[in-house]
Amino acid sequence: MASDQSPQRPGEDAHEDEQKGSSSVKGKAMAGKTMGWVLALIVAVVALFVGLSFKSRYPIAPSFPSPQQKLFKVDELALYNGTDEGLPILLGILGSVFDVTKGKSHYGVGGGYHHFSGRDASRAFVSGNFTGEGLTDSLRGLSNAEIKSVVEWRGFYHKSYTFVGKLVGLYYDDQGNPTKHLKGAEAKAARGAQLLKKQKKEEDKLPSCNSKWSQDEGGEVWCDNGFPRLIQRPLEIALTGKMSKRCACFREDQLGEPGLEVYEGCDYQAQTCRV
Repeated sequence: MASDQSPQRPGEDAHEDEQKGSSSVKGKAMAGKTMGWVLALIVAVVALFVGLSFKSRYPIAPSFPSPQQKLFKVDELALYNGTDEGLPILLGILGSVFDVTKGKSHYGVGGGYHHFSGRDASRAFVSGNFTGEGLTDSLRGLSNAEIKSVVEWRGFYHKSYTFVGKLVGLYYDDQGNPTKHLKGAEAKAARGAQLLKKQKKEEDKLPSCNSKWSQDEGGEVWCDNGFPRLIQRPLEIALTGKMSKRCACFREDQLGEPGLEVYEGCDYQAQTCRV
């Protein structure tokens, strides 16, 4: 009896298997592309959320590619002085802007450091002048050692708080590039560090006096070995712009050297002097 089924052509099974395999590969490729699109969409949404979060936290200044590139104008920074509960508290030092909100008890209204908030008051960090004229970013007239201290304060804020951008003005231009004033301040700070190191090396050659002070008894200096004398610090003018003196201990055979000053009211060979 003849069969109703048509005879299968040679290679037909292999051809069908090949078609199935091709469909499987295409399906996997399509699934891979779909997964890639999904991941790309997730990354885009997360990036948008982060960007909007930063913008909402610092809404006044223009947006930039990253928080590190955010630039503030003087009047914009002034808005973040702690008086608005809805905004973070920012301060500037040498043109670098930091979020100090976590130190609100210090930098918020009524805090001991509130005068630093919403502005760059670099000079006041070493001058202690917290009046209107003293709360300025100008370092004109400060010594190398004082400028070194300001740079160290900037380092403190980098370690302790969050850097959020730069202040356009004396230390950064409108592109966020450092100006000659910032480069000059950093160069003077480096010079101050070198001079302090050299001064310490020189002073280590002559041991310093012991000293103590109390409100009831006043001050006293003494030497365990030798005799106390006042001497000038030769590098102090370069460091601070002023000449100062310190107490050092000298052996008896050194007391005739020039520049040694006996404390007023103290015997020539006394080892302890009231000051």
